[in-house]
Amino acid sequence: MPHLIMEYTRNLDAEKVAPTLMALNRQLVDSGQFDEVDIKSRAVPLDSFLVGTVPENRAFVHVKLSILSGRTDQVKRGLSDGLLAVLQQAYADERALHVQLCVEVQEIDKGSYAKVTSSR
Repeated sequence: MPHLIMEYTRNLDAEKVAPTLMALNRQLVDSGQFDEVDIKSRAVPLDSFLVGTVPENRAFVHVKLSILSGRTDQVKRGLSDGLLAVLQQAYADERALHVQLCVEVQEIDKGSYAKVTSSR
C-alpha cells in the first residue's frame, strides 16, 4: 500500500509520464506516510475521452491514490495537495491545451486488505 493510478489523456506529452510517476512516488515517500518499497504506481493512457462538450484542445490528468483506512483528513489533504503540486509542475508548460489536473484520495478498508510479498 499505497496504490497510485494516474490516468491521462493521450493528447498530453507521453514522455512526461515516467518522470511524473517517479516524482509522484517521491512525493509519497517524502510525506513520511509510506515505505518506499510499498508504493505501487502506474499510468493509464486514455484514448477515448471528452472534457465538457468541446472535443478539441482539452486534456486532463487524474490521480487516484488508494490508501489503507485510518489516516486523518488532514493527512489525506496533505497527500492530495502534495501530489497536485507535482502534477502542476509536470504539466505547467501545456499551453496549447486547457488541462485539468485532479487528485482523489480514497481509503481501502484495512480489515479486508490482503497482501503477500516475496523477497529475493
